[in-house]
Amino acid sequence: MAGRRSKLQEDVRFRLLRLLQDNPEMSQRELGEAVGMSVGGMHYVLNALVEKGLVKLGNFSAAPDKRRYAYVLTPKGIAEKAAITRRFLLRKTEEYEALKAEIESLRNELADEAELDLQLGKKL
Repeated sequence: MAGRRSKLQEDVRFRLLRLLQDNPEMSQRELGEAVGMSVGGMHYVLNALVEKGLVKLGNFSAAPDKRRYAYVLTPKGIAEKAAITRRFLLRKTEEYEALKAEIESLRNELADEAELDLQLGKKL
């Protein structure tokens, strides 16, 4: 269970770091909606990323409301995003290959059943 949870957490970090790299001015609400988390959950994750030194917090200068922040990836955050991206791609490729094999197996089962149905139909 912990392995599955850590994979899900890493997937969230992966998607979040990708979003922040392209859109540092996104609000916590917008980030939460994009990743499928509550605003409170997003706040918690962003604080953890800031504490780890992966993201730095700055004022979003173009915003009329100076309370808005920009979440900018640090060099350490960019390196972590690259590492997470490699792991994510490897995991998804393995899942894809397993799914392809399962689909092929199911197709073969259906073909075998269709062949059997044809043989039984001829005997009746």
